[in-house]
Amino acid sequence: MELLAWIFLVPLALVAVYWTIVWIRVERIVRDRPTVRAGLAIDAPKEGWPAVSIVIPAHNEERVIDACCTSLRKQNYPSYEVIFVLDRCTDRTREIVARHAAEDERIRFIEIDHCPDDWAGKCNAARHGAEVATGEWLLFTDADTEFDPDLIRAAVAIAREQKASLFSLLSSLTYDEKHERIAQPVAGMTLVRMYPFQRSRSKKPVRPFANGQFMLFDRTWYERVGGHAAVKDDLLEDLALARLVQRRGGRAVTYLADQMLRCSMYDSMDALRNGWKRIFIEACRRKPARLKQNAWRVIGGGVGVPVLQGFALLAVVLLAWVGEFAWVGVLLITFSAGLIVQTIALTRIYRLSGVPFSAIAHYPRGCWIIGRAMLEGAHDLEARRPIRWGGREYILEPRR
Repeated sequence: MELLAWIFLVPLALVAVYWTIVWIRVERIVRDRPTVRAGLAIDAPKEGWPAVSIVIPAHNEERVIDACCTSLRKQNYPSYEVIFVLDRCTDRTREIVARHAAEDERIRFIEIDHCPDDWAGKCNAARHGAEVATGEWLLFTDADTEFDPDLIRAAVAIAREQKASLFSLLSSLTYDEKHERIAQPVAGMTLVRMYPFQRSRSKKPVRPFANGQFMLFDRTWYERVGGHAAVKDDLLEDLALARLVQRRGGRAVTYLADQMLRCSMYDSMDALRNGWKRIFIEACRRKPARLKQNAWRVIGGGVGVPVLQGFALLAVVLLAWVGEFAWVGVLLITFSAGLIVQTIALTRIYRLSGVPFSAIAHYPRGCWIIGRAMLEGAHDLEARRPIRWGGREYILEPRR
């Protein structure tokens, strides 16, 4: 019986230690998290605000394009233009954008009906927008985003103050639909773990990161790294561009959006799973082994731990039945400590992300869905199965 107790005591203690570390890290982020709202306190430059060109690639975005246009028209910024690049659209996207363009001269759009075979669709659309943009700063964003009225001003102020070559935001995702509440928090947590934040006052280099939902480039640096042509076949062009900036000696800075940039990424669980599968394939540099490693880490932590805890309770019942009450007390204390710390850490994380508290109950299921998506991504790479995105299919070559 003593052996049975030790079999469960050690992993339960490790669970408690792990979630304690997570909790401590979360509290550090809360205390010193880089949020774009800080830009609102920065004074306007004496020479005036620089012109910003906002480029939005759009492929069949009728679900979200109207909200995006409306939020961009409300920006409290003196000098900006909005360029929608309509990429092989077959729905009502053009009709909606054309209406906004007719009402607001700052909005215009171009249409493309072809994508070269050696280009990813989004990269091709983005480079078309950049070619006609006139601003000193280039902001690449997505059609499924909504901007706070003061977002551009705050972002430009921080980018200038930080001397950023590339300034990006980790957007606040929407959690209105059930599939978003189930899986999206886990996906976001996993990505942040893989690409941890740099503190606002830290000079220590971190793994280069950018989020394609908001990439504000100093135009000089965009051209210096070769623009989207330099990453034309990459399905996660944001990370690829961030790596190029760092490689050339530039500075890629990422802040939290803190609800100033909201993004409604996927309209169904299938779309969410396939979308995040693509993201993690590229985040893991198309390396099946790395995808599998991260997948089992997610599944082990989110699904394996509850299973362990369930069997530990059965062991407690068995130990109580044979009269080993000392071990019963030790196991219950260790089990409770791990569960309490895990709940506190997840509560803090979900609250920071704007996720309803009740969604924590879906955490194991979310881990299973995201972990499986990553394993599917690894198998797709190994089997050379095509990845469908933006109206095209891509066969990606796995890397070691």
